Amino acid sequence: MSTIAKHATLASAPAVSRALRAVRYRRYLSNAGVAALSVILVVWTITPIYNMVLIALEPEGDVFTDHIWPRVASVESFWGVLTQGHWYLEHFWRQFANSIYMGAMTTILTLAIASLTSFSIGRMRIRHGWLVSNAALLTYVIPASFLAIPFYRIMQNYGMANNLWSVIAALVAFATPYAIFVFQEYGRSIPIEVDESARIDGASPLQIYLRIYLPLMSPALVAIGTYAMLLAWNEYLYQFLLLSSKSSMTVPVALAQFLSSDQSPWNYMMATAIIYALPPVAIYYAFRRRMTAGLTMGGVKG
Repeated sequence: MSTIAKHATLASAPAVSRALRAVRYRRYLSNAGVAALSVILVVWTITPIYNMVLIALEPEGDVFTDHIWPRVASVESFWGVLTQGHWYLEHFWRQFANSIYMGAMTTILTLAIASLTSFSIGRMRIRHGWLVSNAALLTYVIPASFLAIPFYRIMQNYGMANNLWSVIAALVAFATPYAIFVFQEYGRSIPIEVDESARIDGASPLQIYLRIYLPLMSPALVAIGTYAMLLAWNEYLYQFLLLSSKSSMTVPVALAQFLSSDQSPWNYMMATAIIYALPPVAIYYAFRRRMTAGLTMGGVKG
């Protein structure tokens, strides 16, 4: 029997070797396909950014270029943005400050309203609290672009046209429902016994909210805060409709003004866009790990 088994093993060895080679070949093809797809996606993503940098480095700002390297690289456009050296950029730093102010206020109000709402519904157990969260999510049924004109008319009736707070109100209204949903999902990972122990020790609801709930919710707060900041930073439609004077404009609206000229200064436009994109990029990379934790931990632990 041992001889028969030995011959069977020797006979099957070539088959096993062929199977292993086939597995290695398929793995090689799979890795090569993934690598090729990754290269295509990287090139697809980097090309527009590289084109922006290329145009920004052109002294004349020709957008229709046929070369892949700057013929004469110049940082004149970046210097013109920083020093407000072009007549389109006379209010750049004021508009940049408006963008920062709008982003900061949108973030603070979104976090405050959403955290208080989720705390009241999830931890205080108010009656019919689920109606509030569900009704808030139903607001996403109507696209934000459909609400732009009615919102513009409302702001005009209340004398809020050409006011940063009109845009802040719109952005907070759009960001808060999603923030409430994320906070509620994340809050389920926090044991309710923590709140009950604090109540036994004499803590008030406000103390529980400030000293227990907010510290434990910090990953979700960072995630939603970054989301609200980026939403306000990149939003254009409502800023375009509600802000008209150059002193009250934000940078996205001011960038659109470049296109109204007979000869658009593309190099200044691209340089402005690159400088304007630096703060959200820095914020995202500073908090990306905590953003991931805040957006996924509630679903994992729930």
